[in-house]
Formats: sequence, C-alpha cells, structure tokens
Amino acid sequence: MRSVIYGCFTFLCCTILLPVSARAQLVENFQPAKANCCLPGAAERLADELADWNQLGRYHADDQRLMAMPPEPGRVVFLGDSITDGWDLARSFPGKPYVNRGISGQTTPQMLVRTFPDVIDLHPAAVIILAGTNDIAGNTGPETVTMVEENLQAISELAAQHGIKVILCTLTPVSDYTAHPQTGHRPPTDILKLNDWLRNYAEESHAVLADYYHAIVDEHGMMREGFSNDGLHPNDKGYKLLAPVAEAAIEKALR
Repeated sequence: MRSVIYGCFTFLCCTILLPVSARAQLVENFQPAKANCCLPGAAERLADELADWNQLGRYHADDQRLMAMPPEPGRVVFLGDSITDGWDLARSFPGKPYVNRGISGQTTPQMLVRTFPDVIDLHPAAVIILAGTNDIAGNTGPETVTMVEENLQAISELAAQHGIKVILCTLTPVSDYTAHPQTGHRPPTDILKLNDWLRNYAEESHAVLADYYHAIVDEHGMMREGFSNDGLHPNDKGYKLLAPVAEAAIEKALR
C-alpha cells in the first residue's frame, strides 16, 4: 500500500505541477491556491478510489444476498446515478420488489461495467435505466455524444439478450433557479440531444420509454421551480412526479 500511496503522490505532483510550470511567472501578490494539509492522506484516498473506479464494491454484498435467493417475480432493477441513488424506492413503490442500483456521480461507461453484477446476475424481469447527465457534465472525462449513446445501447442490448425487459428513461432537465446554477455544466441542448436519441432508440429496439423529462420540465426547458433543491436532483415533490411515469413504464414492460 505504501508504494501505491507514493505512486499516487507522484502522480498528483506531476498532474498539479506540470500545468503550473507551463504558465509560471513572477507575481507581485502571492496568492497561491489553498493546499491540502495532508497530501499522503489524499493520495491514499485516491488510491482506494482508483482500486474500484467502477464502484463494483458498492452493492457487492447485497448482490450476493439477492443471488442466494430465488428471484422475486416482478423484480425491477433501477440502474442509474445520483438521481436514482437518492430515490427512496420503498417509499415511492411500497411492497414492490424494486432494487436500487444507483451510484452518485456515475457515468454510462461505469454503469456498463456494472451491468452484469448489478443487473443481469440478479435475474430481474426488467431494468429501468436513467443515465447520461453526468456524461454531459464530464464526470469521468470528455466523451462524444456517440460514445454515450453506444454505452446506453450496450447496456440495453446486454439486458435484452438475457431476457430482461428494458426501460429507457429520458434525462431530467436541470435549472438555474436555485443557489446552484446547473446549465453551465449540463447544457439543456445536450440533454435534448440525448433525449431525442433515447426516444428513437427505444422505438427501434422495442424498449419501453419512461419520459421523465416532460413530467418535470417547465415552459423554459428547466426543471420546475420548487421540485429540486439544487437544480439537478429532484426533491420529494420531484420524485412524486417521476414515480407514476416509472410505474406506468414498468407495467407496460411486464405486460
């Protein structure tokens, strides 16, 4: 572990120092960026995160528990990012055998790697996929829209090949109505572009579409004011708008 920590420390130093040297100059006012007090600790945390970049460990124990039992009829896996992760499924869908496999901050390449352990191996009747907003934000680096689309297509085709009904969700809009303006990180035009593709692909692949976007968008193309506390994640009021859309899509997929 010590060698890994020092390796990460070296990586951090190279990553941080090289751009600085490229624009280095003498200054009249010394105002450097605030330094972390404990770089070895930061390097150790980074090493731990890089060891499970796709976060397969997040649900591993619960996956093993579910796999040890006969699959519940009507089981549905919700695969997604923080919008799914923060959704209290038991509250929105009481008594339903729905499994939450959302992980905050994740992008479609990470979810693609999780498709087998967190979806297929659980033998659900259906999977409901909400993904792409963090790809737009560049959470794991730059991507083209085609890359995001192909990741979503790969997740869908893997599930379908294993007899799992696929439900594709349109991305929810963002807003600038709160203290955390979101459109700079997630341009509405990019959201619309992915949503257009999702609608077309759902029709071509005979997947069911859950249109979250139109359930929560306002006349300005933003998430309705009062339905999110940060302009990105639905609050309780927001999830109440999404729940019936999800339920109707699940019923359609399982008919």
